[in-house]
Amino acid sequence: MMKKNDSAHDFEHIMRVYKNAQKIGREENANMRLVRAAVLLHDIISFPKSDKKSKTSSIKSSIAAQRILQNHGYGKDEIKIISESIRDHSFSQGTVPNTIEGKILQDADRLDAIGAIGIARTFSVGGSGKRPFYNKSDPFCQSRNPDDNRWTLDHFYRKLLLLEKNMNTNAGKKEARRRTKIMKKFLNDFKKEI
Repeated sequence: MMKKNDSAHDFEHIMRVYKNAQKIGREENANMRLVRAAVLLHDIISFPKSDKKSKTSSIKSSIAAQRILQNHGYGKDEIKIISESIRDHSFSQGTVPNTIEGKILQDADRLDAIGAIGIARTFSVGGSGKRPFYNKSDPFCQSRNPDDNRWTLDHFYRKLLLLEKNMNTNAGKKEARRRTKIMKKFLNDFKKEI
C-alpha cells in the first residue's frame, strides 16, 4: 500500500516511527498492541505535500485503518483508539490526541520529522516539489513569514523548530530536545556556507 508514497513517507519512515514508539512506550502506561497497530497504519494513505488533499491524509488513513482492523480481529473499542490516534497524529490537524496511545504515535511521528533524518526528509520533499533551498534575500525568515511551499529551508521555521515544544510525553520531549539541537547546528552551519 505504501509503494506509491514519497521517500519521506515510505515504509522506512513507518519503521523509524515504530522504533520511536517502542522507546516512548516503554516509559508510558500504554497498550502497545494498539500503539503498534496505529503506527503501522498511520500513513497508509499519504498525498504529496504539494497536493491540496495532503491535509486529509491522516483522516483517510484513519478510515482505511478501520476496515483493515475489523478484518484482523480488533474490537470496536480498540479500533476507536487506533483510528482516532491515526486521525489526530498529523501536525496539520492541529490537535492533541486524547489517549496515551495517540500521544505516543504523534510524538514518534514528529521525532522522525526532526534531527538528522528530519533534515534529509525535508530536502527530499523540497526536491520532489522542485522548491529552491532558500529565499536568497532572507534565507532564515528574519523579516518575513516562512513559506515552505516556496522554499525548503522555510519548513524549519514553519514547523520543525516548533515541534519540540509540542511533544506530549517525557521521552518524546527529551529526544526532541536532542534532535532540535542537531537542526539548529545545521542551520548555523548552513548560514556560514551561503
